[in-house]
Amino acid sequence: MHKRAYATVVAASGAVALLVSGCGGGGSSTGGSTGAAAPATTSSTTTTAAASPTTTGAPKRDANADLVIWTDADRAQAVTKYADAFGQENGVTVAVQISTDVRQQFKDATKVGQGPDVIVGAHDWLGELVQNATVAPINLSPDVTAKLAPNAVAATKFNGQTYGVPYAVENIALMRNTALAPDAPTTMDQLVAEGTKIKDASGGKVTNVLIQQVGKTGNAYYSYPYLAAYGGGIFATKANGDYDSTKLLVDSAGSLKGAAELAKLGKSKVLSTNVGDDNAEALFDAGKAPFFITGPWAQTNAKKAGIKYAVSNLPSLAGGGPMEPFLGVQMFYVSAKAKNPTIAQEFVTNYVTREDVQMALFEATGRPPALTTAYEKAAAEDPMVKAFYEAGKNGKPMPNIPAMNSVWGPLGQAAADVISGADPTSRFTAAQKEIAANIAKG
Repeated sequence: MHKRAYATVVAASGAVALLVSGCGGGGSSTGGSTGAAAPATTSSTTTTAAASPTTTGAPKRDANADLVIWTDADRAQAVTKYADAFGQENGVTVAVQISTDVRQQFKDATKVGQGPDVIVGAHDWLGELVQNATVAPINLSPDVTAKLAPNAVAATKFNGQTYGVPYAVENIALMRNTALAPDAPTTMDQLVAEGTKIKDASGGKVTNVLIQQVGKTGNAYYSYPYLAAYGGGIFATKANGDYDSTKLLVDSAGSLKGAAELAKLGKSKVLSTNVGDDNAEALFDAGKAPFFITGPWAQTNAKKAGIKYAVSNLPSLAGGGPMEPFLGVQMFYVSAKAKNPTIAQEFVTNYVTREDVQMALFEATGRPPALTTAYEKAAAEDPMVKAFYEAGKNGKPMPNIPAMNSVWGPLGQAAADVISGADPTSRFTAAQKEIAANIAKG
């Protein structure tokens, strides 16, 4: 969903050997693995730059480690620091390895008995991982659970069972360049009017009214709030709140109204398939647009670029309500095939839930912590943390059922097509049929 940066380290200390063998994001892969050998264990801690990754291959499980953790490059340094401490305190050897595609590489490696004990990833992977019997239930005590945000805890559950320990929440909101747009628009009509005025008066310096990832194949994650603003969406929910994969909403009346809004914004060139994952942040960070629909992950590069920005709720749509984003949760999973399940459970339940660990991961990625005390500390230090949190507090959790895998491609492409000029009703009706057929295939 967003561009990730390379960041690799190698560290070794005492009882802990930490191996970095690749890099990239948990979603789209932008780099690969060198498959570098683990450094020899030494009596002191050292940190050196690793070679640039050259392949997208999966890391090879460190056979010498008692506990192996796979994560993406963004979180590797923070995870490594606390894995190091855990290893020293418990007298075990820990290896932290960077995966370019944690979800797929974890599934593939676990099938052949070479997977890690712990992975770091998004909550919407959960249904598929449970279905494939690759992750184990987590035993979080009631007192620890009470310290975490309730919506984050809810996202770790599947069929009533907890399968992960949350460390961060995330959602998209409206970021604006305050040098261009001092005031936040509350409606899309206001945003378009103000953004157009700014663009027209810029003498060509501002090229876009609004930056939103679309790309040639679309992006269902960013399209969903338009559908939700009119009461549409992807799946209906059951009486207990779970998503119902048998009841699709993609061609519902509300979703079609949202699709019509996407078409309208495409026709007026406010949205474009020329803006995607590869250039959205760069455009905003270059001062090319006053408004940017994005998540907390975009703050790091905006700050580096010297952009003065503020964050507010997504705008309301005419004839509908506020655009409501999906709520995402980042969490630690324990493998069902863990070599040392007791050690793995100890690490995720007693270390990941510590305030200092959650703060370190917040500082690494900018995502608001799931631990309440860590969130309050982060929000006190940075008002943008609270702004992102508030923008997503009414959002629904992103579906974590396996059927969601059948949605991303067809819905994203349908959105891209209507932004390019296709009829929204016929195109979204076709997308619903394609999604239903894919779900039926299993």
